[in-house]
Amino acid sequence: MSRKAHVSETPATQLLRANKVAFTEHPYEYLEHGGAQHSAQVLGFDPFTVVKTLVMQDQDAKPLIVLMHGNRTVSTKNLARQIGAKSVEPCKPEVAQRHSGYMVGGTSPFGTRREMPVYIESSVLELPKIAINGGRRGYLVGIDPQVCVTLLGAKPVQCALAE
Repeated sequence: MSRKAHVSETPATQLLRANKVAFTEHPYEYLEHGGAQHSAQVLGFDPFTVVKTLVMQDQDAKPLIVLMHGNRTVSTKNLARQIGAKSVEPCKPEVAQRHSGYMVGGTSPFGTRREMPVYIESSVLELPKIAINGGRRGYLVGIDPQVCVTLLGAKPVQCALAE
């Protein structure tokens, strides 16, 4: 495999490097609304191992991050029940961008503008390696999913719904 062009640093990769986290870089051509399914297809990954970073909010508009398999959706009812919230809903793109500091489609859970609680679908933690957004559109990083727990304090939840 030929060496891809160097991808410039993002707040996410700076945080990973600062914490001496080993990661692989996977740039791809970004497709508007292509999502994790598109990146998985282009990069030849199983969509189950590509993890989406979703910025959501509870009933008090407090932001939170959910890390979910690329081919699953979040049951907001199950999530709310598990985290002790009355309700949870996705943030509007401009609100998500304000909280995370990243453009929607390029949101990484690492190096966000605001510190937010992070929840991870428990089955993600059983995978040997995941591909997750590296902080810009068209750029995934491959990491050990345990990094999400050690670096972000991600709490396991079970709220996946098959797409």
